[in-house]
Amino acid sequence: MKELDLILKNIKNKELLPIYFFHGEEPFFMDVALKSFENDVLEEDEKAFNQTVVYGKDTTFSEVLSLARQFPMMGDKQVIIVKEAQDITLTEPESTALKLYAENPVESTILIIAYKYKKVDARKAFTKILTTKKMIFLSEKVKDYNVPKWIENEIRTLKIQAKPNIPTLLAEYLGTDLSRISNELLKLKMILKDGEVLDEKIIETNIGISKDFNVFELIKALGKKDEINAFKIAHFIGKSPKANPFVMTTGNLYNFFSNLIIFHTMAGQSPQNQASTMGINPYFLKDFAEAARFYNLKNCTRAISILREIDLKSKGLGAINMTDSELLKEMVYKILHIDQYKVKL
Repeated sequence: MKELDLILKNIKNKELLPIYFFHGEEPFFMDVALKSFENDVLEEDEKAFNQTVVYGKDTTFSEVLSLARQFPMMGDKQVIIVKEAQDITLTEPESTALKLYAENPVESTILIIAYKYKKVDARKAFTKILTTKKMIFLSEKVKDYNVPKWIENEIRTLKIQAKPNIPTLLAEYLGTDLSRISNELLKLKMILKDGEVLDEKIIETNIGISKDFNVFELIKALGKKDEINAFKIAHFIGKSPKANPFVMTTGNLYNFFSNLIIFHTMAGQSPQNQASTMGINPYFLKDFAEAARFYNLKNCTRAISILREIDLKSKGLGAINMTDSELLKEMVYKILHIDQYKVKL
């Protein structure tokens, strides 16, 4: 959420709007904001009288707005937080009540509404008013390809020293659940000693991602056409399907060969331009330069065709009773012997 840093800064400076309506598919940014509203707006002795937290399944907007129109007790402000507001059915009377309150909110009330996992209807009158008054905030999911960059920023914010490949490693194995990623980073922050650099070994010990047998090591082995290690890693990954989902493995390989095509087509351009276009840290360009020696442009497109073929087989098309482990080994074999593997492009 673009406005999150400004909202947190305004909370700290007590420069607050009368309404904050959060909505969208990403709950993490809302949770961060709500935590700050809950902890940092009122003093501890004020919270008992002037801070109310309600949940959508237990209330209605009409009831919430009735609370919002009351005045604080023994203080200047009251805070009302509505969590899981998506559980409130937005009937026409509820929408009208929100519209009327948004037009004339009580200045001594700070009303925070968290409408999670979906967007509120932009056509509704209250939404238009909140938009005009800049009191509605969209919390969008971070795109898969931007999660490593988000992790990199979080690592920097937490003042953790980390190897350049760590954000990508964490993104691929922890997925796009920002709450989970944030919790793991906080845990690692507490574990790390002063001056210690976060690396694969620390990740393996504390999160469970193998530093030797993971999709990144498989990509490295394939990039070097290191057949022995590629099959060894494929064997290990195949034995741990829960920790190494097949779709994640093929997805990472697809991204690698797609970027290798970009690397070939941008030959001669500056490393900064190459890395920016590929959406990677320049640190990884050396891996693509090495892989480009073994896979020309035509072989990159062949590799992508192999991945598509294997993906179809994993869905039951063209393969009978093949396990993900068997499909992984077939995929590795065909990529390693790509010059002999003929495929319709």
